[in-house]
Amino acid sequence: MEQVKKISVRIGNDDLVFETGKIAKQANGAVYAHYAGSAVIATVCCSDSASEMLDYVPVSVEYNEKYYAAGKIPGGFLKRESKPKDKEILVSRLIDRPMRPLFEKAFSREIQIVPTVVSTDQINTPDIIAINAASAAVTISDIPFNGPIAGVRVALIDGEYVINPSFQQIEDADLDIVVAGTRDGITMVEGGAHEVSEQNMLDAIAAAQPVITKLCDAQLELRKIAGKEKLPVLEAAEEDLQWLEPIKSYAEPKVREAFKGTSKFARHDNVAAVKQEVKAHFADLLAEHSDASEKLAKLFDDLEYNILRSSILNDGVRVDGRKVTEIRPITCEVGVLDRTHGSALFTRGETQSLAVTTLGTVQDEQLFDNIDGDKNYSNFMLHYNFPPYSVGETGRLTTGRREIGHGHLAQRALQAVVPSKDEFPYTVRVVSEIMESNGSSSMASVCGGCLSLMDAGVPISKPVAGIAMGLITEGADYSKYQILSDILGEEDHLGDMDFKVAGTRDGITAFQMDIKIAGVTPEIMSKALQQAKEGRYHILGIMEQTLAGPREEINKYAPKIVSTKVDEEKIGAVIGTGGKTIKGIAQVTGAEVNIDDEGTVTIYGKNSAVVQAALEMVKAIVEEPEVGKIYNGTVKRLMDFGAFVEILPGKEGLCHISKLARTRVENVSDVLSVGQVIPVKLIEIDRTGGRLSLSYIDAIDPDGEVKSEPRKERPRRPDSKRPFKKEHRD
Repeated sequence: MEQVKKISVRIGNDDLVFETGKIAKQANGAVYAHYAGSAVIATVCCSDSASEMLDYVPVSVEYNEKYYAAGKIPGGFLKRESKPKDKEILVSRLIDRPMRPLFEKAFSREIQIVPTVVSTDQINTPDIIAINAASAAVTISDIPFNGPIAGVRVALIDGEYVINPSFQQIEDADLDIVVAGTRDGITMVEGGAHEVSEQNMLDAIAAAQPVITKLCDAQLELRKIAGKEKLPVLEAAEEDLQWLEPIKSYAEPKVREAFKGTSKFARHDNVAAVKQEVKAHFADLLAEHSDASEKLAKLFDDLEYNILRSSILNDGVRVDGRKVTEIRPITCEVGVLDRTHGSALFTRGETQSLAVTTLGTVQDEQLFDNIDGDKNYSNFMLHYNFPPYSVGETGRLTTGRREIGHGHLAQRALQAVVPSKDEFPYTVRVVSEIMESNGSSSMASVCGGCLSLMDAGVPISKPVAGIAMGLITEGADYSKYQILSDILGEEDHLGDMDFKVAGTRDGITAFQMDIKIAGVTPEIMSKALQQAKEGRYHILGIMEQTLAGPREEINKYAPKIVSTKVDEEKIGAVIGTGGKTIKGIAQVTGAEVNIDDEGTVTIYGKNSAVVQAALEMVKAIVEEPEVGKIYNGTVKRLMDFGAFVEILPGKEGLCHISKLARTRVENVSDVLSVGQVIPVKLIEIDRTGGRLSLSYIDAIDPDGEVKSEPRKERPRRPDSKRPFKKEHRD
């Protein structure tokens, strides 16, 4: 008999239910979590044994979505789920980041967490269910874990903070963030916004904490009724490390001095030189211990950690000599590549992004086929590349989870200012190539990407800049701390927080925070946001000196695109039988013409003349004949009583023989020939049959010149019988 254990917790309008004991019972831990019509099965397994003590946690998270969850079959030739989609990778990172610091390094076994979306109502977001299900699975398992953690999504809608909003509510939100943490405090925040204030961000995070606490309590309750006894961790053998004390005393002042190098490589070389000096000075002592090399490396790591943190906390001086609020030197260049549509080189200290913008057509849009709803398209993309040479190393050129995560953050930062497809009918792709890296290349991608967009002439609403912040604390209550602006790679690695903020002068557009300690106070959060705002303004000021706004025209090498809207009833006329009409326009003009189901016609070509010619042909197809208007018509047929003339595509009218000349005409063929183009005036539309009556003589003056269209006078004033004064008439 299956012993199914359940715990439920009310979130919003529904219960989030955790179940265990029925599904995936051979895993170390398994939880089936469901909320309304969405459900996730989360499992965790670990390897059988640990062979040695590791200095890292070998954990992997593999969030995956099954198309059957939404009653769909995967698109494309391969009708099964294969490699992870970007969304799955991004959600895996959301789960990994708050959980990883809570595993015991001494456990030293490979751990794999697999949350699988098995049902979705396409109303409630499954990623939040997955975060909580993954934590619950580990919490009840036999794997040591200092959790649980919980996650919620918070949206700001019409001034109200909504917990776990639906997909539809997220679309209407001014702010959308995912917040994760423990009962003790927030450990991760990630999301985007439409230029919200720092206070809005603080209030949203504060709104999440009570719900996170409630979800953590539910997981702890589930552990009480269904939890397994935890496996043992490796215990390090007690060692006598007194022999390292003279080495430490000798090396510490030298490492402190070596850390004063102005560049990353200078500091690295200086410390390496000290290490060699120590090895030579203590050669006899080191020879007495078989693990001396390992212990010496650990000693230097500890020295670097303590020196970096103590210098910042006690002296307010960082390893590169900057003050805590000081930002590294910044240089900006635009138009650095001749044939690209837009380019920029953004350099901040030893971090550099070469950002390139390419403008494409509707055919270049990104198709997303996922379980969230119908297939949808995106006309803005940002891709981030981190080649190994950016840090002076060799390696494979691959796109890993880090690249996808950093690119998504930068894209979210810029998305808020990129014009809509209706306003700017281009597909826009930004690529950030990281040329150098020593701290926050994702925020350099935001700055460089913004400059390249403006260089390409993309009419973004405002410039956007990003900055990475850090935190160094001391003491159990974090009463002693320093917030760092524009962190280095060493400060990210050895600090307590990595905190990225991007936005305009009017508010935040993207936010990401990972905290390595529990219970960061609201005071620290508020001060960090204010310091980040000041840093963002500083960077924006430098960017605006290079390029204050988008160029007035798009790059000459970019395709020329226009769009127009036609009535949905006219879509068939534009396409024609078997696509004959739309293909004919392309063949005659050399432009590419697309029309969607809502009647939006997009035309693109190599130059403006080509695009304009195609646009005129489309307008002619959908134009309704107007009595009194003069058209250039093509003679299609000659009859004894007159000629049929096509004035608009598919629209013919009769020009009676009496309307061909001011004198008597014996034969129509004496005046006209098939294929001849003549000016004709539409003089009548038959109300019953819709037949068009045309006149050649009314379209020309006695000298044979085409008459100009009569100018229309403005109507009289509604409050007066007198007409407008002559000088005010059209």
